[in-house]
This record gives sequence, structure tokens and C-alpha cells, in this order.
Amino acid sequence: MSVGAMGVFDRRLLLAVDARGYGSVDTARQREIQTALPRLLSEAAEAAGLDRASWVRQAAGDSEFAVLPTGSDEQALVEPFMRRLDAGLRAHNRDRVPGARLALRAAVHFGPASEAPSGFAGPGPVEISRILESDPLRRALAAAPDAALAVALTAPVFTELVAQGYTNFRPEEFREVVVEKKEYRGRAWLWVPGYDVHALDLGNPEPGVGSGAGVGASASAGAGAGAGHGPVPGSGEPAAQTAAPAAQTAAPAAQTAEPTTRAAESAASAAEPAPQTAPAPQAEPVRSGGDSVSTHLYGTVINGNVVFGISK
Repeated sequence: MSVGAMGVFDRRLLLAVDARGYGSVDTARQREIQTALPRLLSEAAEAAGLDRASWVRQAAGDSEFAVLPTGSDEQALVEPFMRRLDAGLRAHNRDRVPGARLALRAAVHFGPASEAPSGFAGPGPVEISRILESDPLRRALAAAPDAALAVALTAPVFTELVAQGYTNFRPEEFREVVVEKKEYRGRAWLWVPGYDVHALDLGNPEPGVGSGAGVGASASAGAGAGAGHGPVPGSGEPAAQTAAPAAQTAAPAAQTAEPTTRAAESAASAAEPAPQTAPAPQAEPVRSGGDSVSTHLYGTVINGNVVFGISK
């Protein structure tokens, strides 16, 4: 087998999680988060049948990036794992005041990743990092005050697993969004347990609205729409709707113009000069008896007809 300078190419299953508001809490709260986060991830992995001990992990106190071994169960990470993680978070937050509750953002991706001196490198780790830190995912969690988890799936995961029916998720439970973070631009599908994610105010345009239906539309009858799901600003529909009333208004105007034109024609006809009496040829005088009588023939044009008369 030929191997390039970068070594053997490999696609891996990637997971990234991050705790909300870690930097705004005190030291005691940060310690609590650092203790609870790995425990909750381990419990969710065990419930999903995943061996977390085999994951290559990079922890940063309030977050974790993990590369799962080749051949790991993608379905298990998407559904049983995420559902169990949500349940664990809710149990952890029970009886806690809102400010002490733990809420996570999570992202799942399947893409190129290769070992590097400081962990892993390649398009896969970059993409999942940008999506985890994206504004739509942050806003989804912020817009759901009672939620403990907001999940983002990348295109390969959503289109090949969820949209194809390999999980118990319904595609319409996810909302396609456009992700723009630093140099990255792509799409992701969001799920917030316990909420209709389509009703959340994310404050950004939907895909398909200019941001074409892309992968999401072909994935699940417009899940995309995305990203889909929505029509897309700039669709031109309002202009078409405005044009229809304008056309309807123009029709009566045209009808009104017709009588006006007829009136103008009548006026023009009235303005023509009145018919003139055409002089008829004079007849030769007829002489009889001793007296002389002159007889004249005249004609008048009436309604296009010439009427003749005789005068003496």
C-alpha cells in the first residue's frame, strides 16, 4: 500500500463537549464542574456500550475533545449516548438553583483526523471545534433556559445516520443552521432535548434562504433545511405577491380607460365640420307661354344621402 507523507489516511468518530458559563463562576463551582463532567461522560458512554477508556482525550477543565477508535459505533454515540448524557445532566441539576446548574454544548463529527505531536490534526478536529464554538449552538442553549444539553451534528453524521433512519431520532427534531466561525463555513443540525428547536430564536438566517438547501435539503426532504428549514431571505416571494395586486389594480384601470377612449372618439366625431349643402347643377330655364319662369334644382346632403329639390 502506498502511503503519503502524512501517513495513513483515516476517518475517525469525534466528540467535543463544553460547559456553559465556566469562566463566570467562582473557583468552587469550577472544581465542581471539573469533577462532574468526566463522570457524566463516562456514565453516558457506559450506558451506550462505548469504551471510554479507549478514547484519545484532550481535557481542558470545562471541555473535552475525544477521538474514538477506528470502528467505533457511530449510532451509539449519536443516540443512546446523547440521551443518557441529557438524563445524567438533569439528575445532576435536580434541586439546584439555576445559577448552579450544569449545561453542556456537544458536537459529533465523522471526518479525517491524524495523530499529531499535540494530539490530532486535520479537517475533522478543526470542523468539530468550530461547530462547538459556533453562535447558533450557543444561542440554542441560551434560548432554552431549562435545557441541560444542546447537540450539533455535522453533515456526515446527520445525513448518513439520522436522515437515513439509523437512529430513533426523527429528522424533523433537528434544525439545520449555517455555521460561520473564523475561517470555517459549513452547516450543522441542532437538537435540544425537551424543546422544539425550530421555535428557538437563534438570531441568524436559516439555510436555504440564500444559504441554499445544500446538504440538508437532499438529506431529509428539506431538513436542511436546513439547514435547513426554512425559507431563505431573498427568496423573491414577497415581490411576486406584491405584483399580483398591482396586476389586479391595473385591470380595472384598463377597463376604465376603454370608455374614456370611446368618449374621446365621440368628441372627435362631434368636432368634425357639419355637412355642407352641395350646390346642385342648375337646370336650363324652361320657357312656355308668354311668361318666363326660371326653375332651379338644388340638393342637400342629409345623413350621407343627397336630397334634391326644385325651386322656382
